[in-house]
Amino acid sequence: MKRRHAVLALLPLAGCGGGGASAASSPAPAPAPTPAPAPAPAAAPSGMRDLTSLQLSKLMGAGWNLGNSLEAIGGETAWGNPATTQAFMTAVKAAGFKTVRIPVSWKQYADANDNIGAAWMSRVTQVVDYAKTAGLYAIINIHWDGGWMQPTYAAQALANARITKFWTQIANNFRAYDDTLLFAGTNEVMVDGDYGTPKAEYVAVQNGFNQQFVTAVRATGGNNAARHLVVQGFNTNIDHAVNFAVLPTDTAKDRLMMEVHFYDPYDFTLNDKSMVWQWGAGATDAKAKAVGFDEAWIDAQFQKMKAGYVDKGVPVILGEFGAIRRTEYAGAEAYRLAWDRYVARSAWTHGMVPVYWDAGAATENHSMGLFNRSSGAQVYPEIISALVDAVK
Repeated sequence: MKRRHAVLALLPLAGCGGGGASAASSPAPAPAPTPAPAPAPAAAPSGMRDLTSLQLSKLMGAGWNLGNSLEAIGGETAWGNPATTQAFMTAVKAAGFKTVRIPVSWKQYADANDNIGAAWMSRVTQVVDYAKTAGLYAIINIHWDGGWMQPTYAAQALANARITKFWTQIANNFRAYDDTLLFAGTNEVMVDGDYGTPKAEYVAVQNGFNQQFVTAVRATGGNNAARHLVVQGFNTNIDHAVNFAVLPTDTAKDRLMMEVHFYDPYDFTLNDKSMVWQWGAGATDAKAKAVGFDEAWIDAQFQKMKAGYVDKGVPVILGEFGAIRRTEYAGAEAYRLAWDRYVARSAWTHGMVPVYWDAGAATENHSMGLFNRSSGAQVYPEIISALVDAVK
């Protein structure tokens, strides 16, 4: 999720400063906890190395995001969530999720030459191992990371070099891990503040970022020579993915996935100042809903990804979706539940892997968290059930 969304809609008040435009000038992050040595990765399940990405995607089920944790500027707990534990990751699996997306920040833990600190690499490894031990597929990425990945010609050389250096280090660290670990190169690449149709320059540079990522990972060898990799359309927008994305050249066959995100309509899902709190065919007040964004809109958008990618053998990760709770409107939860259920189900039936965005703060108004991050308890079991059941 963009830091704009994280600040306005998802962070607890204590964490609001961490995700905004001032993040680059935030204090030095607190030292990462020193983890125990990571266990050796298990061998790939029998026959799993032979699966195409499309076949693998059908096993990934409903997914969930460990949002506002490892990508938090200032340290893992800086945005109000506790440090992730094995018990919590096991609770996510027990709830019925099969995949966890783990957004990660890297630059704040790297030196001036972009060498990632050993303590942070060990901590990320530990969290990935929590997911593996729980029996979850895991996706790790380079998330916003301070905003250095701007898709402009002016920023291109620095960003390309950093993408290559970071992913070379990350991939080497995980090169023996099996296909239950996926790498996603970027997150919501855009020019800060420009949400319109991208210029040709932006598209060319962002497509280049995808290629840098794939080339860097493949060059590390081991299981990375055929690891399933996830690239993104511009700003993870469906129309931009269909109209502008170019899949990278890859030395591995059928091992790429495309990622998009979905928060339509914005006034219902993320805008906490909006008076739009109803959605779908069940809405009873025309003034309380956004016109044109009902069930048919969702199906039409997801059909674009099916026709443009899935039907051509390239699976799609719906890497983020969700709608905020609105306690100021009685009955709003029914519409939020209906939207979550419909998006997850439509995504799955169109060949996409639905991965719900959870930034924590589940009991806060205007949040979309599902779990108590400390205890692992389900705060919204009805939404969790809707998401998990949507892929059956």
